[in-house]
Amino acid sequence: MAKDENFTIEDIVQKANKYLAEEDVSFIQKAFEYAKDAHKEQFRKSGEPYIIHPVQVAGILVNLKMDAETIAGGFLHDVVEDTSISLEEIEDSFNREVAMLVDGVTKLGKIKYQSKAVLQAENHRKMFVAMAKDIRVILIKLADRLHNMRTLKHLPPEKQRLKAKETLEIFAPLAHRLGISTIKWELEDTALRYLNPQQYYRIVHLMKQKREERENYLQSIMSELTEEINDVNIAVEMSGRPKHLYSIYQKMTKQNKQFNEIYDLFAVRIIVNSIKDCYAVLGIIHTNWKPMPGRFKDYIAMPKQNLYQSLHTTVIGPKGDPLEVQIRTKEMHEIAEYGIAAHWAYKEGKQVTSGKKSFEEKLTLFREILDWQSETHDAEEFIESLKVDLFSDMVYVFTPKGDVMELPSGSIPLDFAYKVHTEIGNKTVGAKINGKMAPLDYKLKNGDIVEVLTSKHSYGPSQDWLKIAQTTQAKSKIKQFFKKQMKEENIIKGKEAVEKEIRSMHIDSKDALKQENIQRVLERFNFISEEDMFAAVGYQGITAALVATRLTDKIREHRQKEQELAQTIDSVKTDVQHKKINRRDSGVRVEGVDNLLVRLAKCCNPVPGDEIVGYITKGRGVSVHRDDCPNVQTEEAMQRYLHVEWENEQTDAKQYHVDLEVSAYDRRGLLNEVLQAVNEMKTNITHVNGRSDRNKMAIIQITILIHNTQHLKKIVERIKRIKDVYSVTRTIH
Repeated sequence: MAKDENFTIEDIVQKANKYLAEEDVSFIQKAFEYAKDAHKEQFRKSGEPYIIHPVQVAGILVNLKMDAETIAGGFLHDVVEDTSISLEEIEDSFNREVAMLVDGVTKLGKIKYQSKAVLQAENHRKMFVAMAKDIRVILIKLADRLHNMRTLKHLPPEKQRLKAKETLEIFAPLAHRLGISTIKWELEDTALRYLNPQQYYRIVHLMKQKREERENYLQSIMSELTEEINDVNIAVEMSGRPKHLYSIYQKMTKQNKQFNEIYDLFAVRIIVNSIKDCYAVLGIIHTNWKPMPGRFKDYIAMPKQNLYQSLHTTVIGPKGDPLEVQIRTKEMHEIAEYGIAAHWAYKEGKQVTSGKKSFEEKLTLFREILDWQSETHDAEEFIESLKVDLFSDMVYVFTPKGDVMELPSGSIPLDFAYKVHTEIGNKTVGAKINGKMAPLDYKLKNGDIVEVLTSKHSYGPSQDWLKIAQTTQAKSKIKQFFKKQMKEENIIKGKEAVEKEIRSMHIDSKDALKQENIQRVLERFNFISEEDMFAAVGYQGITAALVATRLTDKIREHRQKEQELAQTIDSVKTDVQHKKINRRDSGVRVEGVDNLLVRLAKCCNPVPGDEIVGYITKGRGVSVHRDDCPNVQTEEAMQRYLHVEWENEQTDAKQYHVDLEVSAYDRRGLLNEVLQAVNEMKTNITHVNGRSDRNKMAIIQITILIHNTQHLKKIVERIKRIKDVYSVTRTIH
């Protein structure tokens, strides 16, 4: 999927006409016109008309050859969230299916949550539950995130990093689980660019250095291979496989390797017509070049959970360099590129080799999300458990009959038992690994043959199983057992645990357990009754600490405000006592108050021209921070803000300290050039520190004295003109 591909509605219609019926193409054109009208007065951060974004999302979906409803959903995915149009209107204008898809990707905007983290977790939960009902929801969301990442440069740096981090944690792994490598790799590479630009551009630089040599080498290998394969009359398509930047970065960091130590920089992909030809070509390659031990993987006989199939082998090439080769059929290649999307039923009613039943079985993991979310009452806990089960590395084990079972890395025999069947898990009394008895908390390894021992006379799960089980599926089923078997006991146990937590906060449980507080918790966690809430605590479906925290949040908030008011009064009294220090020392004016102790925060070093906020400290007057300083971004800090402003932003009478960090590719004379550039600007330097890592990445930290932001901007622009400098940023301690 080309990163610079820029779709127009004409492009989308042209591509859709190749595989959709005429009425379906008219349907998506109608969706475009509807979205265009809804967003007509809206613009993106880049200044472009907003409709450009939905068009690009729909274009990505057309490239995946999705059905008409999904493409329409791509055009309309932001209409409900960003305009006054309702889901009911979408359903009336199109159909229930499109409305459901749009609802699945629409964020929760009208409900007030305690923090942005909780809101984000609730948004993710909503999306995953919708995805479990219809996988097309996540395909629209992946297309939406892909275009947002392509245009991330228009957002502030902090938002860029947050979006990139979320992409690496949630969306790229999800694309991997769905087998959509074309989207996965681009999301990962783009996220790396914003999370670690120095390493990103360094790898780009290293890749460019030997590109021509690498391409010539691969061309000679492919020519030699083609001759050998033609001799046995096998039709092949051959290409050099591009290595993705994030994959190289991971190997350099996780495996502590240098760039030239990475084996699969040289890689060839061979596409043939049949599975028989795959193995024939593998034999030819191993006959010509020596295979490296432990580097052969047969994903045809044992496909990955995300449907991926291919033969992988690494051989010693003609020049003694390791060469990775992938061999697959055309159908396997389509699945490797487009994953779940390649299996969509609209494709002339055809299914791939694995068949419809197998395809549905592959989606079982996503169906289980519905069970998890009904048992997990806290959205943040739900997302964390989802990361473990969906996005962790996987371990592949065998049943005694030879079937392959995929589980998250770190799984134990109990997780295996519950994945086979709930009743097998509940009746488990032991396990054999490779024919030998093993404890239930044994960490499963790739290739283990797992046999679960059960007994009809088993009393069921132990409470300790909740501590050792690793997968959300197993924990959920264990909790369900206790929920059904011991409800009355759990209610008593849960209530005692909640009251104990409330008392630990020095709050009377009678005040906390008022009906208004209980009702708020019932609504927040979707409990039907007070008994259900306490029972859930009893069987560990939700923690007593979390319920107690929610029950007492209004009481604690009231106490906090009273304490802050008292502290603010004390602070002002203290400041008045320091009349010797006045506002002119800092160059900052506090609105409506004289004779306050005012000081500039050393963590962010604000200078005239910066947007600033005043923060009332305890007994130390007013601390002035840049308004983007992370040290004063908490809700608690914001309640202590005072309005402050610079007395004169353009003055040259006073100098201010500013810490800069220069990132560059290390070379001789670099530090001298940076210092010379600062001196040319007639600027004093008070501190310099530099270091270089094993990857030739130099970091120079420098503290200078400047008058205002205009002065600072000129210095930064001068340093950026130095060769091999990647970035110059202000640092916050």
